[in-house]
Amino acid sequence: MDRLTRTLFGSDFEWGVSTAAFQIEGACDADGKGESIWDAFTAKKGKVIGGHKADIACNFYYNFKEDIDLLKKLHIPNFRFSISWTRVLPDGTGKVNQEGINYYNRVIDYCLEQGIEPWLTVYHWDLPQELEQKGGWTNRQIVDWFSNYTEICARSFGDRVKHWMVMNEPSVFSGAGYFFGIHAPGRTGIKNFLPVIHHVVLSMVAGARKLREILPDANIGTTFSCSHIEPASQSKRDIAAAHRADALVNRLFIEPVLGLGYPVNEIPVLSDMQKYILPGDEENMHFDFDFIGLQNYTREIVKYSFLTPYIHARLVKAAQRKVPLTAMGWEVYPRAIYHILKKFDAYPQIKKIIITENGAAFPDDLIDGNVADVQRLDYIRENLQQILAARQEGVNVQGYFVWTLTDNFEWAEGYHPRFGLVHVDFETQQRTIKSSGYWYSDFLKG
Repeated sequence: MDRLTRTLFGSDFEWGVSTAAFQIEGACDADGKGESIWDAFTAKKGKVIGGHKADIACNFYYNFKEDIDLLKKLHIPNFRFSISWTRVLPDGTGKVNQEGINYYNRVIDYCLEQGIEPWLTVYHWDLPQELEQKGGWTNRQIVDWFSNYTEICARSFGDRVKHWMVMNEPSVFSGAGYFFGIHAPGRTGIKNFLPVIHHVVLSMVAGARKLREILPDANIGTTFSCSHIEPASQSKRDIAAAHRADALVNRLFIEPVLGLGYPVNEIPVLSDMQKYILPGDEENMHFDFDFIGLQNYTREIVKYSFLTPYIHARLVKAAQRKVPLTAMGWEVYPRAIYHILKKFDAYPQIKKIIITENGAAFPDDLIDGNVADVQRLDYIRENLQQILAARQEGVNVQGYFVWTLTDNFEWAEGYHPRFGLVHVDFETQQRTIKSSGYWYSDFLKG
């Protein structure tokens, strides 16, 4: 392949980095902020590796100018970050916390002063704990709670923010948080998972419609976590298992919002969701998004498993397959992003795709003021080559955002996995640009 350059992607291709409020901001109770489900979850023993908490995290709340200056230094033109629901509405509803609004206005204004375009995510997993105590995503009232919160964000920031994402990875926060219990709020079981799926879909659409109503000219999208899935063998049982896993991982949320309904044929237990679907819901389950954000890191190999309930499929762990791994235990497989792009581009309802997250965690060593993270640099470059290949074949992919700017709090994994282009010493908050950060900067400079 020819030398990879920015110009090969075209002048209208969007480049950036992505972050999330809870993972970087810290200041967990500053200036009127309320408690989120992740604040409550990390306070429980044994929920996060090392007992880590995000009370300080990257201290972005107080040092946001320093990190936005890094964006400018690295020639990164677009910055994706999320709004913390509990900074804006400490109890999830009710009185607006003006200090929280003021904070995000300062972040947005400073981005624009530095020539950096803000891309806002309305919801990146940090549900107010007070709403969780009322049932959280299992409570149908959340459609109204979320719509109200979205309206406040739109009216507070929409005069300067052109690009919006309604939700981040609904399959992850619903599955990990309400079925497996490994993420906040730590609930388990199909009885929680099924109502959550439907209420999330309704909320995603309600939020998008609220943004469109208030900001008719805004660029409105939402993001989905995707994994390229292959069967462990060509046996009929493994192939069928891979189809079921794909329906759960990749199709469960995108298809209803495209107007295609839930993939009940592949996952029959979804038919039990019918009790939560009320008259008129079908009209409120789909929205014509301006773009769809896809977030891909790896592929998964799936085989038939009689003992796995509901989908009779299980993953063959990457470590067992003796393939190159990231610090998350995920296979390094750049071709996955090509397959994912081709798969989602096949939906005629999708207007445009943006890769809103892609990156890798590897063990980083800070030696003499430098972090030579060659593995991450290679990962990003090879993924970009696959994105370019898909684009040259006609896939309408229009942007790429690295996950992430700085090493941060990585949910249940704590501070161990480092995904950043910039190294953070969490004791001193010292930032050090890694080799991958310098490479991305040079690439963007052309």
